[in-house]
Amino acid sequence: MSLTRLAARVDARTPAHRDRAVDGLRALALLAVPAGHWLLGGFTLDGGGALHNASPLSTFGFFAPVSWVLQMLGIFFLVGGYASVISYRRRKSTTGAWLRGRLARLGRPVLGVTAVWAALLPVLYALGVPGDTLRTGSTLVIQPLWFVGVYTVVTALTPLCIRLARRMGGWAAVPLLASVAVVDFLRYGPLADSVPSWLSLLNILPGWLFAYQLGVSWGEGRIGRRGARILLVGGGVLFAALLLAFHYPASMVGVPGEARTNSHPPSLLVLALAAAQSGAAILLRDRIGRLLRRPLLWAPVVVINLSAMTILCWHQTAMLAAAVPASFAGAVPGLTTGPDTMGWILARLAWMPLFAGLLVLIARYARRFEAPWRAGTRTANARRAVAGLLAAGFTAFALGLA
Repeated sequence: MSLTRLAARVDARTPAHRDRAVDGLRALALLAVPAGHWLLGGFTLDGGGALHNASPLSTFGFFAPVSWVLQMLGIFFLVGGYASVISYRRRKSTTGAWLRGRLARLGRPVLGVTAVWAALLPVLYALGVPGDTLRTGSTLVIQPLWFVGVYTVVTALTPLCIRLARRMGGWAAVPLLASVAVVDFLRYGPLADSVPSWLSLLNILPGWLFAYQLGVSWGEGRIGRRGARILLVGGGVLFAALLLAFHYPASMVGVPGEARTNSHPPSLLVLALAAAQSGAAILLRDRIGRLLRRPLLWAPVVVINLSAMTILCWHQTAMLAAAVPASFAGAVPGLTTGPDTMGWILARLAWMPLFAGLLVLIARYARRFEAPWRAGTRTANARRAVAGLLAAGFTAFALGLA
């Protein structure tokens, strides 16, 4: 079957009520995750042949604006909030049943990738992969999964977010912005030396709930084009002020060796970017929807959305599937050499299609973790228990607890 005919079939099977623009925005945000990790993450090879994490951001300051483009979690939370409103309206049972279904869809792929990696670790070690490489790989695999935990919490808050949106409209997100601003002032302002380091953790929930609340308000019809313009302009002005006047780090992701980071936990700069991105997304919604009426553009969006959690959970594994074997060959430009030259950047760009191909191959088998698991039988319950134990063991290893 030709690609054109296949795309036409996908297009014909799409329900008329499907919001193609929102799906397109989600697909774009999803693709930004592996693109960012593959481009802004690298390795160095030690004398024993083990891989260690490194980043081109340590050497190339001009990469910081690239992180502004690839940091699209604000868009992901925005469309997540919007989609949750639509799903919540269509629920066929209680709020609790709706929530359990949403959380199960998030949890199954996470349990799958961590259980598989737990089983792989002893095999790879027996094949001669150094322990430090396994530790590095485990850290990379577990790294993006923090997002699932945060997203689980904000999803659980959907009913509350809906009530706030109906009462306050788009302004419901302002207290979250103010909360992050206060914490940032305390940890970076004149009182910084007397503020405990754990205070920054207070930014985690409001920092990521901000864009989700905007999405809920959008889904409730409380943010229109005027509100979107306010978000775009206001977010852009705040972003520029934080960079130029308050000297926030330019990179949206952590840079090795830097004391301050915008991402873990999110700083006010992350919310400013999310506001600007959200405003632009809402303003461009109709144009994106019309564009995705073309079957050849719509079909890839469908495939990406159907594999959302697989992409999130397994994209680091795809990069490791290339880098770990290469480490046995020594210095391979763009894979095992330090990301500190222009040659590395060009080589890494050349490797990225291979990473994408490996991810597609892995996804053919890993997507089964997104489907509902069998339950009720002793065998099914035993499999779940074993998977849970393996996942817990892998998490402890990746976090340095074991």
